[in-house]
Amino acid sequence: IGLNSDCSITKLKGENRPILNEKSRALLLASLTFVDAIVLFSEETPINLISILLPNVLAKGGDYNINTIVGHKIVQNNGGEVILVPFVDGFSSTNIIERIKNS
Repeated sequence: IGLNSDCSITKLKGENRPILNEKSRALLLASLTFVDAIVLFSEETPINLISILLPNVLAKGGDYNINTIVGHKIVQNNGGEVILVPFVDGFSSTNIIERIKNS
């Protein structure tokens, strides 16, 4: 799994993010039995990581469109698959932050 580093999330989402640090997020993901490895990347997008690793599967949240996912052409041109994981309303960190603020 390619995982945004803390500094890349801060660049993308602002000074108060991430909520959980990269070590905690990586540990959570690594505990899933189907995960072989976690690779942190510090750029704003994983395009360099995708270009180097050439993954068989590129998964992104269902709130995206395949044509807007960074690296989709690289994966597809290499015979890989781009998968949209169904988005579950109310389970975004932005919504969680708002609920906490409004409590």
